[in-house]
Amino acid sequence: MEIGIGLPSAVGGVDRTGIVDWARRAEAAGFSSLGTLDRIAYGNYESLIALGAAAAVTDRVKLVTDILIAPLRANTALLAKQAATIDHLAGGGRVVLGLAPGGRQDDYELSGVDFARRGRIFDRQLEALPRFWEGEGGVGPAPPTGRPQVLVGGSADVSYRRAARHADGWTAGGGGPERFAEGREKAREAWRAEGRDGEPRTMALFYFALGDGAEDAARRSLGDYYAYAGEYAQRIVESAATDADTLRGYVAAYAEAGADEIICFPASADPEQVDMLAAAVLS
Repeated sequence: MEIGIGLPSAVGGVDRTGIVDWARRAEAAGFSSLGTLDRIAYGNYESLIALGAAAAVTDRVKLVTDILIAPLRANTALLAKQAATIDHLAGGGRVVLGLAPGGRQDDYELSGVDFARRGRIFDRQLEALPRFWEGEGGVGPAPPTGRPQVLVGGSADVSYRRAARHADGWTAGGGGPERFAEGREKAREAWRAEGRDGEPRTMALFYFALGDGAEDAARRSLGDYYAYAGEYAQRIVESAATDADTLRGYVAAYAEAGADEIICFPASADPEQVDMLAAAVLS
């Protein structure tokens, strides 16, 4: 199982150090991917721009949106062009688009997109993206390796069907290893029902903070980011790994559940988190 690390692009107080220096450290440490979260109605860095910055200072590590709320970018030709541009800047084959419709109404209100139509918009986007990457309408640059890899996120039944019909696999988001295992089996069933060869690629995430003040960092960052979720936000805070043993337990559990990759998203923007995580799970 591959182990990636999230960029702290949604952590309060993040600055250039938390993207550029963090990306360099993560590649040097041997992580498989750099991941981003996505919101509009929040003080986070925009996902694709953050990955563009990371692409410019790295050579190997994959650049992953986990997930990008695709219908907020209702201009699908522009979304295709942005993804292809990052892929070009990165040297080709490093971009992985985890896409989903999301569930925050305020994000849609700010974007001027009808929240109730997000599923239909998303379905059209999944159909259109490969055509744009193949050159429809003159949209370029052509992705160096044909097209970026696409994963569909979500836990609704339609998410697994979308992944099987349009994507290279499925990404779980959070929820823990047991829920991931259940979702992975649904993704595999949908894959077979579509007559796809092989197996869908699967990915999941969890949150972490290490070192002095780790629990406080998780409480501040995740509590704020998920404040809209009410009481459930506290469960997310409590699920964060704040010591090496918990980290290794999560990694082992996701590997046992059959994940192809896990991305550890930080609750602190201190680049020292990269080295502490690497010492815990890559050594």
